[in-house]
Amino acid sequence: MSKIKEAFANGKAFIPFITCGDPDLDTTKKIVRSMVESGADLIELGIPFSDPTAEGPVIQGANLRALSGGVTTDKIFDMVKELRQDLTVPMVFMTYANVVFSYDAEKFIRTCSEIGIDGLILPDLPFEEKGEFDDTCKKYGVDLISLIAPTSENRVAMIAREAEGFIYIVSSLGVTGVRSEINTDIASLVKLVRENTSVPCAVGFGISTPEQAARMAGISDGAIVGSAIIKLIEKYGKDAAEPVGEYVKSMKDALR
Repeated sequence: MSKIKEAFANGKAFIPFITCGDPDLDTTKKIVRSMVESGADLIELGIPFSDPTAEGPVIQGANLRALSGGVTTDKIFDMVKELRQDLTVPMVFMTYANVVFSYDAEKFIRTCSEIGIDGLILPDLPFEEKGEFDDTCKKYGVDLISLIAPTSENRVAMIAREAEGFIYIVSSLGVTGVRSEINTDIASLVKLVRENTSVPCAVGFGISTPEQAARMAGISDGAIVGSAIIKLIEKYGKDAAEPVGEYVKSMKDALR
């Protein structure tokens, strides 16, 4: 039974993303605790990478700050182990295939399982190539989380049928003018997903206000927010835990 399902058990899920080690790992720990206290249902922890192709400038900046601060995958593993001593909230890693490969995929996924990471999101891993990670993830009980984008079109049903944990629907909201149009797309994407799987789906990319989160969660099972949180961390640095907690609370309230 995937622990990630718990995140969707109490109504619509609010899923915050942060980059580990921005500005440092101690602050990351405080922010995670603050987010959990404020009602976050599942935490996405970003493992920084030097070339994060799926990220906009905000999260790219967080990756660079974390890496220049000396963050490593092993240090992040240790941090999760420490958080897991008392936190039971589902947690997943979001990173790039290269990070997993260079660490040694089997060792990386086995360690995820040992420290209590419930899933893995690899935005640069094409569906057709997920086989190389899939078997190892199944072996260690770590959900390999699928992404579905508006461009997935004819592959949505196929991706949904094999999905585990939850499905990350990439909204790519873009500029204000096209939002209403893309919303209809998201609704039909979700409909297609639900026809093919009972695995929950949450929408991410471009959500920053409680209104947007409520609208996206209204169509799907939850909302994912990254850049808006990273901006707060960039602004408040080591004092970010409290403002991030307040932000998460306002988002979770909007979904209730």
